[in-house]
Amino acid sequence: MEKDAIEEKPPLDLQTVPSLEAKDIDHGADTQLRRMLGTRHLTMVALGSAIGMGMWLGSGESLIDGGPASLFIGFLISGSVVWSVCQSIGEMAIMYPLPSAFVQWTTIFVSPAAGFALGWSYWFSYWITIANELQGVVTVLEYWTDAVPKAAWITVFWLVIILINIWVVKFFAEVEVFSSTVKFGWMLIVIIALLVITCGGTSEGPIGFRYWDAQPFNNGFKGFLSVLPTCVFGMAGSENAALVATEVANPRRSVPKAISSIWMRLGLFYVLGSLMITLTVDPSNPDLFGASGSNASPFVIAFKSAGIPAMAHITNAVILISVISTGSISGYGGSRMLMGLAHINMNHKVFGKADSMGRPWAGYIATIGIGGALAYLNVSHTGAEVFTWLSNLVSLLTLFGWAMICVSHLRFRYTWKLQGRDVAHLPWRSWAYPYATYWGLAWCIIITGVEFYLSIWPLGDKPSAQNFFANYVSVVAIIVIYIGAQCWYRGPFWVDASTIDIDQCRRFYADHDDEEVGKKSLVKKLVKVFE
Repeated sequence: MEKDAIEEKPPLDLQTVPSLEAKDIDHGADTQLRRMLGTRHLTMVALGSAIGMGMWLGSGESLIDGGPASLFIGFLISGSVVWSVCQSIGEMAIMYPLPSAFVQWTTIFVSPAAGFALGWSYWFSYWITIANELQGVVTVLEYWTDAVPKAAWITVFWLVIILINIWVVKFFAEVEVFSSTVKFGWMLIVIIALLVITCGGTSEGPIGFRYWDAQPFNNGFKGFLSVLPTCVFGMAGSENAALVATEVANPRRSVPKAISSIWMRLGLFYVLGSLMITLTVDPSNPDLFGASGSNASPFVIAFKSAGIPAMAHITNAVILISVISTGSISGYGGSRMLMGLAHINMNHKVFGKADSMGRPWAGYIATIGIGGALAYLNVSHTGAEVFTWLSNLVSLLTLFGWAMICVSHLRFRYTWKLQGRDVAHLPWRSWAYPYATYWGLAWCIIITGVEFYLSIWPLGDKPSAQNFFANYVSVVAIIVIYIGAQCWYRGPFWVDASTIDIDQCRRFYADHDDEEVGKKSLVKKLVKVFE
């Protein structure tokens, strides 16, 4: 029997048990999912889940709209927000490793209506992301050939995403480990190569800060504001580590390592990566994504302009792997979101079931099915148009999710203190609380306001109802869902913190985690062999 098995006993009183030495107890987190994943899987999913179209392709559109300085500053701001949100996730995911994670946290610590709105709106973002990544596949492959019909490419890679998800959960995790390793390994090479190019390592000579000096900001302050939503979309997915935590053998050991790895991803991939393309790619290049031409990635353009076609081809291939990876993670996340909603009676119970191998079939069919069908919009529209529509939708839904993670964390800490608990009893504590949580929440509100402004007065276009709803319909949907849920549940705006049972869905940990016990057992076996 697993150490994290459920016990039908009253929760422990932590005030009288300062050091938990009893066996692990997992109240209310019993699912048909299987805890087969380890630290390596969670860490690599946290590293690679957000690396898709937003950075590889979408950064080109931002370079056009805002200029090099705007793009770099935009990713710095978005990176700080993601880091702050991940600090909140770290504390909560260890305490409450639940199938839909932040949705269930919101339901417990904020209100059922808020949890309902978050869960369903976030599920929308998963199948929208699948559609966006599938149309990104078409954009990437058209770099090599446009002879194959768009619908054919979408169908082929839709099937690939389906197969990655339905094989077995551990196969999905291994695919993500491989793809994340490829992404980060190649990004390290790309950064070094682009540094050589900007320093004059090609026949073009030194580039330096030529493009920064010429025009660091395009389209004024509005151009800078227009970059922020794309940067948020590019970094969406970091929160998926919270969903994976429910299938990890020991979250107390795995989650902190995954959260600490955010530094590497933010520093290496987004900050340095965006800096390098602002140094090596001319914002007026007609081939940038969103402009006329091949809709190519700025990373690919940088190598093409430098006369290194081999690097351009390899980079395009890595982008293809990234896009498929992000699409498959969205299928995983969406299916778990539906399962979590079913476990708190906010979805049909069929979505709360999984087979003997831990696969939630109903969730897979709904999420990947709708996402794949939506991708066929790309058949009749350009990749840039579809990317703009869908990325605006996802960025707003992501901001709502990040904000509710921060609010849930603040409410959790408030409840913990109100009920007389000691912070020393938390399995893991963020050293940046509460400043990081408030920082992340504040920026989520600010960027949501920025998107409202850009929806009314869009960059390079006239105000219209069509533009507003095309770009801001996510917020309208969230408000409608929340009001409907509030009328249904008829509860207060905030759950009374004094009545929250903070032990009901919590996992308690023994002094020695499963992984360490496994290692010691292996050592004992080896000793016996050599005796």
